[in-house]
Amino acid sequence: MFRTTRVPRALCVLSGALALLAAACGKEGSPPGKGPAADKLPVYQVAQGFALPASRTWTRAKKRGYFLVGAKEDQPYLGEKDPATGTYSGFDIEIARMMSASLGFPPKSIRFRTIASANRETALQNGQIDYYVGTYTINANRKKLVGFAGPYYLAGQSLLVRRNENDIHGPHDLDGKRVCSAAGSTPYQRIKADYPKAIPVAYDTYSVCVDNLLTYQVDAVTTDDAILIGYAAKAPGELKVVGRPFSEEPYGIGVPHGDTALRFALDDALEARERNGDWKKAYEATLGLSGVPAPHPPAIDRYPAS
Repeated sequence: MFRTTRVPRALCVLSGALALLAAACGKEGSPPGKGPAADKLPVYQVAQGFALPASRTWTRAKKRGYFLVGAKEDQPYLGEKDPATGTYSGFDIEIARMMSASLGFPPKSIRFRTIASANRETALQNGQIDYYVGTYTINANRKKLVGFAGPYYLAGQSLLVRRNENDIHGPHDLDGKRVCSAAGSTPYQRIKADYPKAIPVAYDTYSVCVDNLLTYQVDAVTTDDAILIGYAAKAPGELKVVGRPFSEEPYGIGVPHGDTALRFALDDALEARERNGDWKKAYEATLGLSGVPAPHPPAIDRYPAS
């Protein structure tokens, strides 16, 4: 069964493929199709004379003149790419920009690359990117493959359902339900392991999951609440987040494994940006637009070199 009136409008707003049509098929009161206003974003002071010769990653970036940063492109208010301009926006994007400034590079010089969840470790290991900022949960298995600075944000896994859904209130209501998440993501793995009676469905991006939710091909989308809040804020008449978070997801900045100098420099930068208010300003200009107030940043975990 498919709805014929409300679904096309929501798909128009949320689908990356149809984003260019958002203005045409939206109506008054529709959620915005684009990210935060550029004139509301913080301006980050660039560190002068900064040098980090002990980091091969930083040295390589210095020679080329800019950082290559991996990101997401389909997560409203977190990491989103405007298909018309190619511009990235969101809280994760602002974290990447303030880190660039702290390490001596103008934020505008960053070249972002969209990297799917399943390919993050490979992209860092192969030198396709210098660091990754994109709802990247720190865990022990990943630490064997890459390094993590941070965490810079603490999220929790939750569920996104259609506004008219009354039977799903938490993960224990997922028996026999088709639950969508990103391939290779922690939330997808947790659903498979902890809720075996659910029917897991995986795609490369969460936006495809949301499109399938709106067209009744899946019953719920699961990932971190920060991501789901963004989608619900874009289409409040169509979607809602239900239940309490059922995990803790500390978001870190992924760096090449063994580049401890870069990892510790990013830890220093995060602490400094939290102290001077840039972290909070970045949140309020991006993820805070969902209506959820800025939380306290989590404590930095300076784990020893491995």
